[in-house]
Amino acid sequence: MSNQRASVQASNSIQDGIRHAPGGGAALMKAADVALLLLDHQSGLFQTVKDISVSELRANTAMLAKLATLMKVPVIQTASEPEGPNGPLMPEIKQFAPHAVFVHRKGEVNAWDNEAFVKAVEETGKKTLIMAGVWTSVCVMFPALDALVAGCKVYAVMDASGDPSEMTSRTTLARFTQAGVIPTSANAVLCELQRTWNRPDAAQFAQLYTMVAPNYGAVMESYGKAQEVTRQQQSGDPRTGTQPMTACSAV
Repeated sequence: MSNQRASVQASNSIQDGIRHAPGGGAALMKAADVALLLLDHQSGLFQTVKDISVSELRANTAMLAKLATLMKVPVIQTASEPEGPNGPLMPEIKQFAPHAVFVHRKGEVNAWDNEAFVKAVEETGKKTLIMAGVWTSVCVMFPALDALVAGCKVYAVMDASGDPSEMTSRTTLARFTQAGVIPTSANAVLCELQRTWNRPDAAQFAQLYTMVAPNYGAVMESYGKAQEVTRQQQSGDPRTGTQPMTACSAV
């Protein structure tokens, strides 16, 4: 055990040319070992969701798809009967994650009962699974429990999923935690995989934050405008109505 602790403390998975604290992030998910499973995000099922607004659920799911594309994370999406009353899959997933693999189940409620789905997961080679879907209590819960038995670490993104009532959602959360599935949120997944702003794609990550927290977009806009005004003032731009500060003008 001491050797294992020493190896964990000796490394940090952020690789940006800066020295970071040994062991930092050791308890977080590792982007290199992650696969994203999006389960039954169908328009018919959306109409039954009562524990989160459908617009928020869709925005958070779309963000996860964009994040997966940005970080080259494998994506598997599935539906039991997309031609049935549950409706078609939300198009944003394929739009923002064109590399997503689609598995058309043969009516199985539990995706883990479908051999093609399990094979697709295994072929990613990843053992950390991020799951989201509708309903959380069924379409996420059942494969999450089976994935745990198969030796995977499982995160359930609660706000990219939905249930038919608040009571169902609370019961689902309790069952997740008792079983060992880790509940999380879309913004937490974003931060956990990003890890640092010191990266060349930082601006793309910033745009993802506006999808899970729209007010963050206003923060970015106001900051950008303040920076622009400051630069204009320093250069004496006549549009600001000021002149650059000099030693004489300061007295």
